[in-house]
Amino acid sequence: MIKAILTDIEGTITRISFVKEILFPYAADKLPEFVTQHADTPEVRTQLDAVRTELGEPQASLERVITSLLNWIAEDKKITSLKQLQGMIWQYGYQNGDFTGHIYPDAYQFLCAEHDAGKALYVYSSGSVQAQQLLFAHSDYGDMRPMFSGYFDTRVGAKQQPEAYQTIVSQLSFAAHEILFLSDVVAELDAAKAAGMQTLQLWRDGQPRAQAHPFIEDFSQYHAQESQ
Repeated sequence: MIKAILTDIEGTITRISFVKEILFPYAADKLPEFVTQHADTPEVRTQLDAVRTELGEPQASLERVITSLLNWIAEDKKITSLKQLQGMIWQYGYQNGDFTGHIYPDAYQFLCAEHDAGKALYVYSSGSVQAQQLLFAHSDYGDMRPMFSGYFDTRVGAKQQPEAYQTIVSQLSFAAHEILFLSDVVAELDAAKAAGMQTLQLWRDGQPRAQAHPFIEDFSQYHAQESQ
């Protein structure tokens, strides 16, 4: 019996293009000025030092760090320090009303229904926890954060590694088989299944179809699939 739902964000409950066409370009545009202005604040300095560690260049100049961050954005790298800095920049964008967090209408209805039915809802995304909470705080449907019981990002591990899902299970009060993981990415579903979770693919935006996992094209099909 499913008691908790762990959901991916991009391509699952929000369109991939929202991240690719709005959030990433916004972060890339604002990052040089943001990092330059806030390099001496403790939270930013910590992430800049983490970038230098990632580069293996502890004395890397600020210019070198900024160039590397912009390259990582262009390459869609899932590097924790980048994600943390992106989250800080997106906070300004959300609060300034430059954009709202896109949520598929069927996903919003599904999350509301499952929350009302007593399921515990959690999020696991490569975006930082801060970025996740910002998206939900400023979503197309207002502040959705009260629906969620917890958030996870790459600090628990890479999304394509079973160990990350085992770490998540260890932090929840549910057995692995009581948790349903939702994602559009086959490798993530494979990793969650290897950790003992139930899985369901959201087959959206032309992603490869999973052969080893049930799938739906939108959440209106969820209960029909569940009854099969």
